[in-house]
Amino acid sequence: MAGHFRHRLLALKDAEQALRLELLQSGEPVGGYPLGLRQLHEANARELELIVDDEGWPTVDAAAADGAEAAWLVAMHAVSRPSFMRRCLGLLKSAANRDEVPKRHAAMLEDRIRALEGRPQKYGTQLDWQGGRLSPLPIEDEAEVDARRAAVGLSPLAETIATARAAAQSDGAPPPEEWEASSSVLEALAREVGWRT
Repeated sequence: MAGHFRHRLLALKDAEQALRLELLQSGEPVGGYPLGLRQLHEANARELELIVDDEGWPTVDAAAADGAEAAWLVAMHAVSRPSFMRRCLGLLKSAANRDEVPKRHAAMLEDRIRALEGRPQKYGTQLDWQGGRLSPLPIEDEAEVDARRAAVGLSPLAETIATARAAAQSDGAPPPEEWEASSSVLEALAREVGWRT
C-alpha cells in the first residue's frame, strides 16, 4: 500500500530536479525565484497535502527512506504556504519523536520556518551569503548550537559551513550578488504570503 504514495513523492522530487536542471542549463541569471519554480513548489505542496490528508506523514516505514526524504524536501520548499509548512513541522516533529523519520528533517524545517518568520534559527541549517561568504543566518543561543545539532544527527556547525562553502565554490554556485537578489525576492515573498508583517 505504501508503494503508491512513495512513487508519487519521488515523482514530485524528480519534477523539481528536472526543472532546476532546465533552469540551470537555460543560461538565465540564477538569482530570484522563477515563476515556474514557485508554481512547481505550490503544486508539489498541494500534492503532499493530499497524501498527508489521506495517509498521514510519510514515514520511513510507510514510504521508505527516499519517499520520506522526498516528502521533507517538498515541505522545505512549500514557502508560499505558511500554514501548511507549519502543519508539516508539527507532523514531522511527532514522527521524529517516534523515530519514524530522521530528526534532522524536523530540525531543518524548523530552521527554515524560523528564517522565513525573521526569527533566529535553532540549528544553524539555513545559510546565506553575508559579506561575500556563505554563513548561517542568526542562531538563537549559538553557544549551544552544536549540542542541539548533535541531538538531531547533524554534524558540528563549523563542518557544515566548511562543506557548504567548498560545495558552493566547486559547484559554481551563483555569485553572492545573485544570491543576495534571491534572498531579497524570498524576503518579499515571505511578506507577501504572510510569514512576516
